[in-house]
Amino acid sequence: MQRKIRVLVGKPGLDGHDRGAKVVAAALRDAGMEVIYTGLHQTPEQVVEAGVQEDVDVVALSVLSGAHMTLFPEILELMRARGIGDRLLTGGGIIPNDDMAALGALGVGRLFGPGTNTQDIVAYIREWYARVHGAAALPPLPPPPARPEPMTSAGERPVPRPARERAVAAAPARAARRPARSRSKPAKASARAAARRTQKPARKSSSTTRARAAKRAPSAGAKRGTRSVGRKRG
Repeated sequence: MQRKIRVLVGKPGLDGHDRGAKVVAAALRDAGMEVIYTGLHQTPEQVVEAGVQEDVDVVALSVLSGAHMTLFPEILELMRARGIGDRLLTGGGIIPNDDMAALGALGVGRLFGPGTNTQDIVAYIREWYARVHGAAALPPLPPPPARPEPMTSAGERPVPRPARERAVAAAPARAARRPARSRSKPAKASARAAARRTQKPARKSSSTTRARAAKRAPSAGAKRGTRSVGRKRG
């Protein structure tokens, strides 16, 4: 009987980088599998418990913290203790080849490093499922997502226009995006000039004005004395 392959994607430990796990989970989902993602910072007990509750076929771990030699063996032992030791334990992360071989000797499935094509992971899980449950139980792959037809064939690709022609064609659009400039600057300047002309100068204090006038004009007494001396008769 064909059914969807159930895969649990877990992030055990303190590793907080889950982008790769989400990419793998999306690829498995697109391949027709049912994926359960546990989220970040899961303990080995939580991962195994989720696998038991969800009755998964595969437990896939993403370990980037360097604790793979501790987490994989511990989860494998917990899976055997909970009665799901016959399920596939696989995963990936920053794992050296020597450590991959050592974990494989313990019973862990194939492990994948950074840059692995997600289709290789899909093919490995499907091969394991067909080997354990039989080829007749393997569900078919879903059809690839429909892509829009190209407007031109490969031999009819349009030649790009020269840079000058592209600039001329894009000029109206750039002009439309520019903000409109204000045309009221001359009017504002003339209004400011008129305001300056109408302003009256501030009056100076009376004491300052009288002091300056006194310096410029001679005293009245001096003028009268000069006239009397000129009129004095012998």
